[in-house]
Amino acid sequence: MSIDPSIKVMYVNPVGTSIYDETFAEMVRAYKYPATAADIVSLNPSNVSPKMTNLEFRAYESLIVADTVKAVHQASRENYHAAVIGCFYDPALADAREMSGETIVVAPCQASITLALTISNSFGIIIGEEKWADQMRDTVHSYGFGGKLASFQSVGLRVEEFHKQPERTKQRIADAAIRAVRDSKAESIILGCTLEVGFFQDLHDILFKTFSTPIPVIDCSIASLKAAENAALQRQFGWTNSRVWGMQAPPTQELKEFEIFQNDYVFGNRIHIPADL
Repeated sequence: MSIDPSIKVMYVNPVGTSIYDETFAEMVRAYKYPATAADIVSLNPSNVSPKMTNLEFRAYESLIVADTVKAVHQASRENYHAAVIGCFYDPALADAREMSGETIVVAPCQASITLALTISNSFGIIIGEEKWADQMRDTVHSYGFGGKLASFQSVGLRVEEFHKQPERTKQRIADAAIRAVRDSKAESIILGCTLEVGFFQDLHDILFKTFSTPIPVIDCSIASLKAAENAALQRQFGWTNSRVWGMQAPPTQELKEFEIFQNDYVFGNRIHIPADL
């Protein structure tokens, strides 16, 4: 069969601030497939505080769940082939999939692990602060990959600090990655925050020089973009959202009666990146 390479992807920055949108847009421009058109969006600042710059705490995450689901539902209304929820906690992933229509929804943690386990037998995750490990460990185990997790290694940085001093960040991530490989026997490294974007290529080189052999470093933002693009293409094989049992969507009539999910969702910001072809 002939594959149509033209796809449409939405990358949801699941906070009310748009300060990270251009960072993700630069990533998409650099790594998307030529025929991919993409939009980077952030949540409505009237609903989600535009001053909240991270989701490091469960309490913060609880405040973005409804808007994340509405954002994905809007992606389905606008006929996006796939959508990314751009946080490594994979917030509201299962919830959003119920309301995603024909739009396939992916998230960085699940996408990165799936990729890691196609090219290695185990993975270490580099996180900002030790606090993150508790929730992320639960997520990894819920996906069934707990036995493949070598370790978490923290670098002592908050989300908004990763790009303030890039050389400091690169050195701390490199030290953490070396520990993961040397001490925990990780065969691959996953950068466990979407704001760690941009560091993976230098880390590949550092690990190669340190261990004299290739050790893959997976940028979770890029991994989730690729997962979305590939899932969009694979829809042409009939590999799309199940709608039975746990993936059953709410009844359309009931949504109308409850007066929910009836209106368009208004994003706080949107950056459009057209296809190159």
